[in-house]
Amino acid sequence: MRVGLFVTCLVDLMRPSIGFAALQLLESAGCEVVVPDKQTCCGQPGYNSGDRASALALARKVLAEFGDCDYVVAPSGSCAGMIRTHYPDLFAGQPERTRANALCAVTYELTEFLVDVLKFKVISKTPIKTITYHDSCSGLRELGVKTQPRTLLAKIDGITLKEMDECETCCGFGGTFAVKYGDISTHIADRKCENIAKIGADAVVLGDLGCMLNIEGRLRRRGDERTQVLHVAEVLAGVEPGG
Repeated sequence: MRVGLFVTCLVDLMRPSIGFAALQLLESAGCEVVVPDKQTCCGQPGYNSGDRASALALARKVLAEFGDCDYVVAPSGSCAGMIRTHYPDLFAGQPERTRANALCAVTYELTEFLVDVLKFKVISKTPIKTITYHDSCSGLRELGVKTQPRTLLAKIDGITLKEMDECETCCGFGGTFAVKYGDISTHIADRKCENIAKIGADAVVLGDLGCMLNIEGRLRRRGDERTQVLHVAEVLAGVEPGG
């Protein structure tokens, strides 16, 4: 099985350990993993801002780089959601429409792919004892990713999942929303941080780096230096975060 790993812009620039963890997980499952070295953006920021021309140009680049893969996997519900959910609209009326739709059909978020396609068996260790899970909006609402990360995390010996209140509620990031509506975003993030604090877990785990950065930044500004903020791939692969 030839799997294209879509690393994502944020992972490449801000937390490469997530990309390496995803690679490790896929390879340990027996996949032949392809990582195009010139990959960039899925086109989501332009698409969400109404700049369809730039979004389409980037989408065509993705199609050219990943079009010959059996599957495309991203450690991000946001980017996987952009490809699978919004490329059909973006490519509507375009000559590449058929190829794009075929790509959409084989694009998955990482935990979704591990559970639903690979039936992955977790073999990892972690010193973390208690976690809580934040459901990122795109993965949950565009792809239906909910049970998959929890199924995988439950198989790690010694970890206890403590569900926080409003685990499915937005963290306030929303891409450019956090920039355009800073005060509202901060209020939403504060509510998320309060729910994390109430549950008292060692770490909050999630599947999108944008949400991770937003939550971690707000936790630290509120004076919480204890709670770790980890990507689910890092926990499953047992790698040190931030590498």
